[in-house]
Parts: sequence; structure tokens; C-alpha cells
Amino acid sequence: MSTINVEQILAANKSAVAEAQTLAATTLAGFEKLVELNMAAAKAALLEGSADLMASFTAKSPADMMAAQAALLQPLAAKSVAYGRSVYAIATETTAALSEAAEVKMAEGQKSVAAAVEQLVKNAPAGSETVVAAFTSAVSAGQNAIDSAKSSAKKAVEMAEKQVASATDSALNAVKATARKK
Repeated sequence: MSTINVEQILAANKSAVAEAQTLAATTLAGFEKLVELNMAAAKAALLEGSADLMASFTAKSPADMMAAQAALLQPLAAKSVAYGRSVYAIATETTAALSEAAEVKMAEGQKSVAAAVEQLVKNAPAGSETVVAAFTSAVSAGQNAIDSAKSSAKKAVEMAEKQVASATDSALNAVKATARKK
């Protein structure tokens, strides 16, 4: 019969609180970067766009008006793409940090499971070799499935990133091509 070890419980609780604080700090740092980006974007929109906007109001002919609008829209499209890329970079960086922390905990959990299985195998009663082998095989298959799922998820994320980058570049090129035609 096992006894409750208060020191182990306290250590586990301290560790959990420290990990929660680290995850919260990482998340808040990501939000802070987003707020800074949004403030910079708002400031730039107010300061940089006003001259082009004023030019569209002072146009003397329809051709001047169209040229002023085109001058307003092309930088806006480029800035929108840059903003989207910045948001994506912040989200990716924050997610990577949180994923790394989760992977560390998952690896620790897998080690604990492996140690528990090893202990179980050592203490298994005689005649239970078949059950122990089946259990060990099931645990191994489960861990292999987890590893395979992580690998597939990483590949899917990489593929999605490439598609987003390609779509963004295509959209930006379309805006540039449209602006050249005017």
C-alpha cells in the first residue's frame, strides 16, 4: 500500500503554477506585440494616408481623381499584406512557443508512462506474460500514433503556410498589375 507524499504533491503544484505563469507570460507577450502592431498600423493609416486622401478631394478632373484613388489604394494593399504577414508572424511565434512547452510536457508524460509500464512489467505476476506483452504493445502503438499525428500536423501546417504565402503574393501582384493598367 502506498502512502501520500506531501512533498511530492507540493512540488507538483509549484511546478504546475510555474508552468501556468510561463504560458500566461508567453500568451500575453504575443498579445502585447499585436497591440503594438495595431497601434503602429493605426498611426500610419492616419499620418500617411491623409496626403493621398486630400489629393483625391482636390482633383480637378475625373482622370486626376482616378489617379489619386489609385495612388491611395496601391500602398494600402501593400500595407494590408504587410500587416497580415506581421499578424501571422506574431501568431506563429506565439503558437510555436506554446507548442514547444506542450511538447516538453508531452515528452515528460511519455517518459512517466514508459516508467510505469516498466515497473508494471517488473512486478507482473508469473503467467501474465501474454497480457503484459499485449499491454506493452498497445502503449507502444499509442505512442507511435501520437508521434505520427504530430508529424502529420507539422506537415499540414507547413503546407498551409506555403499556400497562404502563395495566395498573398498572388493578391499583391494582382493589385500591382491593376495599378499599372490605370
